[in-house]
Amino acid sequence: MTRLFASDQFDFGSLLSPAEQAAILRLRKTLDEHVRPLVNDYWQRDEFPEQIIPHLVDLDMMNPVELRDAGETPTELFSGFRTFELARCDASVSTFYNAVAGLFRTTVNLGASAEQVAKWDPLIQSFELFGVFCLTEAEHGSDIARGLATTAERNGDTWTINGNKRWIGGVFAANTLAIFARDVADGQVKCFLVPKDAPGVSYSKITGKFALKIMQNADIDLVNVQVSDEMRLQNVNNFADVAGLLRNMRSLVSWIACGAMAGAYEAALKYVMEREQFGKPIASFQLIQEKLARMLSNLTAALSMTVRLTQQQQDGIFVDENSSMTKMQTCLMLRETVALAREVVGGNGIVVDYDVARFFADAEAIYSYEGTHEINALVVGRAITGIGSFK
Repeated sequence: MTRLFASDQFDFGSLLSPAEQAAILRLRKTLDEHVRPLVNDYWQRDEFPEQIIPHLVDLDMMNPVELRDAGETPTELFSGFRTFELARCDASVSTFYNAVAGLFRTTVNLGASAEQVAKWDPLIQSFELFGVFCLTEAEHGSDIARGLATTAERNGDTWTINGNKRWIGGVFAANTLAIFARDVADGQVKCFLVPKDAPGVSYSKITGKFALKIMQNADIDLVNVQVSDEMRLQNVNNFADVAGLLRNMRSLVSWIACGAMAGAYEAALKYVMEREQFGKPIASFQLIQEKLARMLSNLTAALSMTVRLTQQQQDGIFVDENSSMTKMQTCLMLRETVALAREVVGGNGIVVDYDVARFFADAEAIYSYEGTHEINALVVGRAITGIGSFK
C-alpha cells in the first residue's frame, strides 16, 4: 500500500480527496526542490530565505487549482495536512506560511464582518494582503486576557493605538499587522488591521534564539498610530471573541507538531538505515528499533487526536478543552519524539547536517507558542472538574 505520507502509519492521508492529495504532492515537489536544500544553511545563519516566498505564493495553496478543477473547496483536513507537509520540511517555514494562511486569515475570516471578509480574503489568498497576528506583548503572554496593555482610543472615525507587541513572526515580509488593543472607552479588546509602514510603527528583530531560527520574530512598538474605523474587525469586541480565534488556531499548532515529529522521525530512520557500526546498519539493533517504534507510535497517536479534532471543527464543533488537550499532548509527544530521534543519530544528532538537530531545537518553540503546556492543561482541568484554577 502506497501512503501519501510514508510515516502516516494509519494512512490518515487517505481521508483526503484525490484532488487534495494531488495538491499536497505538488506542494511537496516545490518544498523538495526550492526549500529543503536551503533550510539547514539558513537555520544556522539565523535568517529567512526570502527567495522561497515567491515559490510558496505561486503554489496558491489556500485555494489550489487541483481543488478548483474538481469543483471542491479546501477542507479543514486539507489545510491541516498542508501544514503537516510544510512542517515535515521545516517548522519555521510552516510557521511562516501559517502566520498568513492560518493565524491572520482565521482572524479576518472569523473576526471581520461579511463585507470585510468579502473584500479582504481574496487579497489574503493571493498574499497581496500579507498580514501577521499581533497579540502577545513584552509583559503579557499567558495572562494576556486580563493583562493586554496596548490601548486604542477612538476619536470620531479614527483610532489611536499605543503599546507594544512581542514574538511577532513574519513581520519583515508582511505589509499588514492585526493588532489587538484594549478600547480605552469600554476596556474591551478590539482588533485592527494596521499597515506595517504606518507612522508610529517601529519594529526590531529578536535575536539570540536557539529555536525556529529561520522564522524572524520581532518586537513591535506602536506610538500614536492612527487607523480608520474601517480597519477595525467588526466581530472582535471582547476577549471572548479573541478566545474563539485562538480555539481555532490551536489545531494548526497541533498539525505543526505532527509535521515536525514526522520530519524528525523520517530523518532519524534514514540515518539509522545508512549508518553502519559493528559491520551492519544500526537499524538492525534492538534498542534502535525500540526507539523507532516509540517515535512512530507517538506520531500516530498525535495524528489520531489532531485529525479527529480537525474533523470536529470541520463539522462546526469547537470545544476549548479538546483543542487545548490536543495541543498539549501533541507537543508533549513531539518533545519526546525529537529527543529519541537525536538519540539514535548519536553525536551526529547535534549538527544540522542530518536535520534532526533542527527539529530537536525547534520543538521547544512549538511546545510553548499559541498557549503553553500549563495553560492548556488548566483549560482541560477546568473542564474535568468544573473548577477554574487560574484567573
